[in-house]
Amino acid sequence: MRNVTRDNITDVFMGYLGQDTDPRLREVVGSLVKHLHAFAKEVKLTHAEWNEGIRFLERAGEISDAERHEFVLLSDVLGLSSLVDMLHNRPEGTSSSVLGPFHISGAPPLAVGGDMRRDYDAPVVLVEGVIQDPLGNPIPGATLDIWQTAPNGLYSSQDPDQDTYSFHGLQTVGADGRYAFTTVKPVDYTVPSDGPVGDILRACGRHPWRPSHLHFIAEAKGFRPLVTEVFPEDDPYLDEDTVFGVREDLVMRYEEMPAGSFPADGFELSGKVTNDYLRVRFDLTLVPET
Repeated sequence: MRNVTRDNITDVFMGYLGQDTDPRLREVVGSLVKHLHAFAKEVKLTHAEWNEGIRFLERAGEISDAERHEFVLLSDVLGLSSLVDMLHNRPEGTSSSVLGPFHISGAPPLAVGGDMRRDYDAPVVLVEGVIQDPLGNPIPGATLDIWQTAPNGLYSSQDPDQDTYSFHGLQTVGADGRYAFTTVKPVDYTVPSDGPVGDILRACGRHPWRPSHLHFIAEAKGFRPLVTEVFPEDDPYLDEDTVFGVREDLVMRYEEMPAGSFPADGFELSGKVTNDYLRVRFDLTLVPET
């Protein structure tokens, strides 16, 4: 096509796609280019702005590595990660939420009732619940991948002073579908803001804070995997999460408990808790794959 104009360039692009192009790829890429071209026209994108955008992408690539995923972070702060979650969320199950850039695969086994707190000097939090189907039936053999920040607000992948799998565990539930573990209370933290994504946040007058939360990936044969987070109801950033991860059904409550009420058995810390602790009950509902 020799006569490419601002009015026909989108159609010309679509005409360049080969006849054997995968139909879904044609749909997705075609729509992306259509909206990208429309965006450039709407804002009358300048050469300087285009160059700045290219440089932004280059910087995001340069700062990314096996532990830091700047493009994932960009998707998170733009709300795209959460939007994709919500587009495919099933209302009969627990809401999904963002995976985030700090998940580490291969977490060590954590027995039901196991402890992730270890030697950290912080109050004990007992977390328990049932992994169930939409009818409330427990799902035997379901697995729960758990991770969170340390009391200093850092994930293990960010902190050279933590073990690789600090505050990570993989739990397999029994016939009753019950999961349970002890840990410390997660804290508010900021997403990394020393890179190009941080520049965008500052330019837009936005803060980088996330409310404290526990991360879960629940999986079971015959059910859709659930990637989600659970947030305390009293967190100051609950209504302004910088990555848009909060959902109403993912809000939980810490219950203050006296030391003497800690379960006498069934937990690694049974018989060892001498101070008041916090207790959380949160059930997770998985939906069938079909």
